[in-house]
Amino acid sequence: MMLRYSLLLLAPLGALAQTAAPPLPDTARTVRLPDVPVTGYGQRLPLRRTAAAIGVIDAQTINRFNPAALTQAVNTLPGVRLEERATASYRLSIRGSTLRSPFGVRNVKTYYNGIPFTDAGGTTPLNLLDPAIIGRLEVVKGPGGSVYGAGTGGVALFETPAVAAGTARASAGATVGSYGLLRYGATAEAATATSAVRAQYAHQQLDGYRQQSNLRRDVLALDARTTAGEKATLAAHFLYTDLNYQLPGGLTRAQYEADPRQARPSTAAAPGTVAQRTFYASRTALLGLTHTYQFTDALGLETTLYGSGTAIRTPYLVDYERNTGLGLGGRTALRYRTALAGRVLRLQAGGEYQFGFVNGRSYANLAGTPGALRYDDEITTTTGFAFAQADYELPAGLLLTVAASYNRLHYNIERVSDALARPDAYRFQRSFRPEVSPRVALLKEFSPAASVYASVSTGFSPPTVEEIRPSDGSLNGGLQAERGVSYEVGARGAFFANRLRYEVAVFDFELRQTITSSTTAQGIAVFNNAGATHQRGVEAGLSGWLWQPAGAAGGPGAPGQGPRGLRAWASFAYNNFRFGSAYAGAGGDASGNRLPGTAPQTLSAGLDFSERTGFYLSPNLGHQARIQLNDANSAAAVGYWVYGARGGWRHTLAGHLDVNLFAGLDNALDRRYSLGNDLNAFGNRFFQPAPGRSYYGGAQVGWAW
Repeated sequence: MMLRYSLLLLAPLGALAQTAAPPLPDTARTVRLPDVPVTGYGQRLPLRRTAAAIGVIDAQTINRFNPAALTQAVNTLPGVRLEERATASYRLSIRGSTLRSPFGVRNVKTYYNGIPFTDAGGTTPLNLLDPAIIGRLEVVKGPGGSVYGAGTGGVALFETPAVAAGTARASAGATVGSYGLLRYGATAEAATATSAVRAQYAHQQLDGYRQQSNLRRDVLALDARTTAGEKATLAAHFLYTDLNYQLPGGLTRAQYEADPRQARPSTAAAPGTVAQRTFYASRTALLGLTHTYQFTDALGLETTLYGSGTAIRTPYLVDYERNTGLGLGGRTALRYRTALAGRVLRLQAGGEYQFGFVNGRSYANLAGTPGALRYDDEITTTTGFAFAQADYELPAGLLLTVAASYNRLHYNIERVSDALARPDAYRFQRSFRPEVSPRVALLKEFSPAASVYASVSTGFSPPTVEEIRPSDGSLNGGLQAERGVSYEVGARGAFFANRLRYEVAVFDFELRQTITSSTTAQGIAVFNNAGATHQRGVEAGLSGWLWQPAGAAGGPGAPGQGPRGLRAWASFAYNNFRFGSAYAGAGGDASGNRLPGTAPQTLSAGLDFSERTGFYLSPNLGHQARIQLNDANSAAAVGYWVYGARGGWRHTLAGHLDVNLFAGLDNALDRRYSLGNDLNAFGNRFFQPAPGRSYYGGAQVGWAW
């Protein structure tokens, strides 16, 4: 079946979201794939010469969908799922890594403009990012330990928009929509040949589809770059986010079917989320500096240093958490290019270090206000790794990659609230044994329009602070790190003068000591090791031009559409993710059961139409098959299809004023479905209903000098 699906839908794993380059004349004997540069495992090679499954979305892809969330744009990448359990409560899954993410993002290493965005404790606050500030997202699928350290799910590299030399521009816009959606923001940017600066502000508020689900978020992003002489470049990135959103909680199937818009109701045993006024609020600032020095054309050094601070308040059903945190760290990489036996050899080596300190206090939750102190912890985390990689150009169009990293991690937790009474009983230290994560890959380029690759990579993922220390105050000292090996083959290429592009990957990921999550009666997530899992799948799709008017291939199109014409795109993933024989869950022997939270099939597809007067339209559809909700496979969520579209008109007036008017529709058939289910939930409260049919519209104007 995997082979049949892969033959039906060959697709770019990330390049499908990119616009096709202008076609070459029909007389051309060979066609070169667009040289989309990707960071990859640090090689910074064109996508066609990168031996890895890498997905890329850019601002054009984001502009196909509702500007209020990244969910639909990210889900155009096969094998990647971004879910929204509550408004702005994101959960990112790459090839099944949802398993240990009851909330937030775990087991996926994330960077923001090259700055480590995943904290030292292993979690990623993806909800700090507004879609408007994202210019590009690159997703590396599978273990990235050889270059990026701990993590078996993959790597997500976020970048803000680049500013082209000679630019001087300001813009502002607003969007309104269903369920009280209001967005507005402004951007100012300017650049010369030697420096650039960009400032952007984005505000979003939403009443929410469900009770107890409103949102308010303010984001300020500042980016600056300058050259210092002929060899050095200095870049600075600042991000500040003030975020507050309510938490409606999970529903049982009966509650979900009776009224999907309700929050978790109160019972005789416990109050619900409305009564307890549950929410998440944070204020976070991040500052990073990157210095690049090019000693010679062949030798360069890039170093990034960062600091962050955050304050979080989270009242939930039982506890009220107040955490303050500080993060410091940096990353450096030395790259060298030379020749060996007449062939190009690229070498890179470097390291990364992160330090985190969190003062975590838990109080009783008295209807949204803190009550008596339950415990007060001081948590210190240090983690780091060193890595090295070699890429060697072999004869016959072969490229060999060999890489490895050496990783270390240490946690120290002190319960200071009881330190005077029992100083020894409440001190916890945990060091995970050093881990080496190698990777070997081989790529064969048959022509400028076709390449295949194979790779073997390993990774490990230690428990995060939240997994070792859940919010019930317990300390899970026996939780072990996950370790896995991934085997992968893939191909990408183009036909018909690059008008039709494809990419396909087949993988087999064997994971040991898999961490799974469950929830208690109070809604608290707890974790345990569940033995082995076998995660096998195919990721594929297709993109190409159905029609282009004569002479339009290189002409401008509407926002997000690229050249004028009609273009189709699709992505598909088939997954066979199952527990291995070493697993025994609460329901008994679950050997061979499907992993909860991962769909056997997902599909995303659409059309991009743009014509010369500036009108554009992008209809889309999404499908997710039936998924299991617990380890025992005794409960499931039905599959669903959703349809939507975004269209508008863009025109430039007087050569300087750019006007963009747009409107859109999501979930056109008002389908009832749950996006971001709670796995292994106590009391079978699995369901987090997604919004029904919704509309939005807006305008953006920009002035260039």
